[in-house]
Amino acid sequence: MSKVAFVFPGQGSQAVGMGKDLYEKFPEARAVFDAVDDALGEKLSTLCFEGPDEALKLTANTQPAILTVSLAAHAVFAKRGPAPAFVAGHSLGEYSALVAAGAMDLGDAARAVRARGTFMQEAVPAGVGAMAAVLGLVPEQVKAACEAAAEGQVVAPANYNSPEQTVIAGDAAAVERAGAKCKEAGARRVMPLPVSAPFHCALMAPVQPRLAEVLGRIRVSAPSVPVVTNVEARPNADAARVVPLLLEQVSSPVRWIECVEALKAEGVTRIIELGPGKVLVGLVKRITKDIELFNVEDSASLDKALAALGVAP
Repeated sequence: MSKVAFVFPGQGSQAVGMGKDLYEKFPEARAVFDAVDDALGEKLSTLCFEGPDEALKLTANTQPAILTVSLAAHAVFAKRGPAPAFVAGHSLGEYSALVAAGAMDLGDAARAVRARGTFMQEAVPAGVGAMAAVLGLVPEQVKAACEAAAEGQVVAPANYNSPEQTVIAGDAAAVERAGAKCKEAGARRVMPLPVSAPFHCALMAPVQPRLAEVLGRIRVSAPSVPVVTNVEARPNADAARVVPLLLEQVSSPVRWIECVEALKAEGVTRIIELGPGKVLVGLVKRITKDIELFNVEDSASLDKALAALGVAP
């Protein structure tokens, strides 16, 4: 019996127009957008569908927008496709995974990621921090380059995305030095990322107490299916551990390679990415060849996934 996992994307997957097709064609998707608009007291749906791109790219908007589109895709797929044995999400995608697993209310999650995005934005002044993607080195080499380049500043791996792609984050000058050391070590490319803050590193520590206050007001239930968490890269189904892991996640690296390996070890043979884009499908492909991959972001990709899974749309 093949096991299915649902995975949910993080920041960087956003695009103007995302979710519009789902909203127009499926009442269950519309209900998700309407619920988030109500929870935030603004038309986030209009920003998703029409932009402008500059506003959608602001972290405080990007995070709830991706969460909403991901959960709209989930609502549509869950009604038609196989149920998951596990869920996981990349960074903010972990909140989508928790809502999908029934551990958190949709409106609460939308308000939490709006706050999370705002706090991350405010934690480090613009231009002080940076992130860069390192291609063509194994994670250990990238980590060693960061340690050699720190010189008393912060720079460390932020996302272990695939065996050949590690994202680093920290003080801008230290990230630049680490990038140069990665190139010396044989990196194929070092690409500065157009982000507004250095996520998943020690510079995000000021976010934790502020986010703790927000998450402390939210009712959290035990997930109906285990959530493979970014921090531990293993399944969690304990309600009491959900918030501590989300708080730690803010300044800890996303261990995506190990998350995928954990799903594989649990017998998962099919992964469905629910939400805008196909970033996670691309990363999983580079981590393992043993998992069948699908994505659902609109009606066309939904029909394609259901047909491949042998389910009538």
